[in-house]
Amino acid sequence: MLSERRLQVLRAIVQDYVGTEEPVGSKALTERHSLGVSPATVRNDMAALEDEGYIAQPHTSAGRIPTDKGYRLFVDKLAGVKPMTAPERRAIQNFLDGAVDLDDVVARTVRLLAQITRQVAVVQYPSLTRSTVRHVELLSLAPARVMLVLITDTGRVEQRVVDCPAPFGDASLADLRARLNSRVANRRFADVPSLVEDLPEAFEHEDRGTVSTVLSTLLETLVEENEERLMIGGTANLTRFGHDFPLTIRPVLEALEEQVVLLKLLGEAQDPGVTVRIGHENAHEGLNSTSVVSVGYGSGGEAVAKLGVVGPTRMDYPGTMGAVRAVARYVGQILAES
Repeated sequence: MLSERRLQVLRAIVQDYVGTEEPVGSKALTERHSLGVSPATVRNDMAALEDEGYIAQPHTSAGRIPTDKGYRLFVDKLAGVKPMTAPERRAIQNFLDGAVDLDDVVARTVRLLAQITRQVAVVQYPSLTRSTVRHVELLSLAPARVMLVLITDTGRVEQRVVDCPAPFGDASLADLRARLNSRVANRRFADVPSLVEDLPEAFEHEDRGTVSTVLSTLLETLVEENEERLMIGGTANLTRFGHDFPLTIRPVLEALEEQVVLLKLLGEAQDPGVTVRIGHENAHEGLNSTSVVSVGYGSGGEAVAKLGVVGPTRMDYPGTMGAVRAVARYVGQILAES
């Protein structure tokens, strides 16, 4: 275990390196921070931190920079989440309040996160499997053709055209709509199949084939595999950090193009808290020089998806964690009110 003083020294090194982009020396530390000890003592503490792998010397006669291990300890023990100021919170709310639908909410969230963190922003669409049915609408397009519209509690809208095996009258369609919503409205997607399995039996024999076809389309919509969608923005922000990437920025950009990689980076939505993955903690080799800060968002206190940012390991962790958490909270409020 590191002593409290050495933890203070590590905190000072991380703060200075993030702020100045320059390796940090003992003289600069004692001048900028009230450590209460001599430069010689700070040099000894820095040597101990280096021996234990928390800081490293990028080249001879230079100061020290934090390692992934050093950043990890900083985030776990030393970095409180920096709260947003009242004007910042108002700006977030005003920007997101103008959204007209779920696509607009996600697009605005990506732009906002990229702007306030100056990193790459990634926002996952709410997952259908973690959603609740708000309403099912059925519209007649032709005597034997119906439009099925599924609306979720997160504002997501899925539309399907159903070709029916026989003509279906307006009265029967209204009856099916009412019976269907009475069973599935405000119920989790996972519960829907068992709730509707006997519904065809409530209709006349000649209508049961059409009812079964509509229900099959609804159930297919609930379990579609291509539900995991996300939006990314602010990739150009990485060009400001060219010297933070050891050889080239190209592996990072290539990794960011792979949706599967990004979904794994964000992690499971069931974990609503702020998660920070630093450097080599990211399984994808192309992202070993980056850090990922993510958090769950959703309505009613339950996370239905993740959002976060990707940037260099030399990151303002308290500020980034605070921004990501604040944006997620406002997005959740919008979904709850939509």
